[in-house]
Amino acid sequence: MNNKKFITSSSIKLWPKLGMRASFGLMALELAKIDDQLLIITGDVSTSAGLDRFRKKYPEKYIDVGIAEQNLLGIAAGLASEGHNVITATFAPFQTARCLEQIKVNLGYMNQKVCMIGLASGLVLGTLGYTHCCIEDLGILRSIPNIDVVSPADTTELAKALEAFYLSKNSMYIRLTGGSNIPLIFNEDYNFSLGKSSTLKVGKDIAILSTGTMLSVAMETANLIQKSNLSAEVINIHTIKPIDANKIIECGKKFNYIATIEEHNIIGGLGSAVAECLTSSGGTAKQLFYGINDKYSDGGEYKYLLKKFKSTAEDISKSINDTIK
Repeated sequence: MNNKKFITSSSIKLWPKLGMRASFGLMALELAKIDDQLLIITGDVSTSAGLDRFRKKYPEKYIDVGIAEQNLLGIAAGLASEGHNVITATFAPFQTARCLEQIKVNLGYMNQKVCMIGLASGLVLGTLGYTHCCIEDLGILRSIPNIDVVSPADTTELAKALEAFYLSKNSMYIRLTGGSNIPLIFNEDYNFSLGKSSTLKVGKDIAILSTGTMLSVAMETANLIQKSNLSAEVINIHTIKPIDANKIIECGKKFNYIATIEEHNIIGGLGSAVAECLTSSGGTAKQLFYGINDKYSDGGEYKYLLKKFKSTAEDISKSINDTIK
């Protein structure tokens, strides 16, 4: 990839209005201009992935395998072995669970380097039920060697993660959450480093660790509990693997309480990864888990499901207040 600028101040302002998926499509157009070896492979989702313009402008760089995700990963690994920079894109449950063996063997075991984009993860496709919601992908993929797992908080962080893929020796899974018109958290000068967390707010009573678009909920939660004279430190854990263990261990010693907020099953995701680090911290922090409480519910609109699983800032702040006070 040449040194032409990929992220600009104008794109930073536009992307959040479009959401993760549509912004990914625009980012792909920019990547194609600077990466002669780029190939994007999808499973019949060009419109859903925001890739219609890419497909028409760069037909030689675009492959659609249809609804055949196992083949998608096999083809991607083969093309990567021939020196191409390969990005695959389909809905998160099909990108991960449906082709898990191919990911394990071709990317993990054989160590072919592919960037997998998991579209619309979490609960945003709740009206389609849990065949299309994805609350398991972090737990699935962080257990496979040689795969970096990233959950961007906003569209800027998505762009930064795509840049990081080129510098990593591993395959990467990028988990896209949230709908359209998501909050902008980071600007062009944001220093993203794979495996290193970032602190958005400093506090003394509780550390709130979050990932994906739930980071905006974490910030709102911190503001709400501040009204009750509780001071929260908010930390963005954008990389689930390799996770910033040093920062988590530091929090375990510094704080009496640590809360993890995620749009994922509380088993296997960010909360579990943080708990694994805390067991060796030597600290005494009590961990509070906020996410999907290990069950499938009825389907519904995105906001309805977040409320159902008590994953709104109001619900989480009340729980934290009740626990600490």
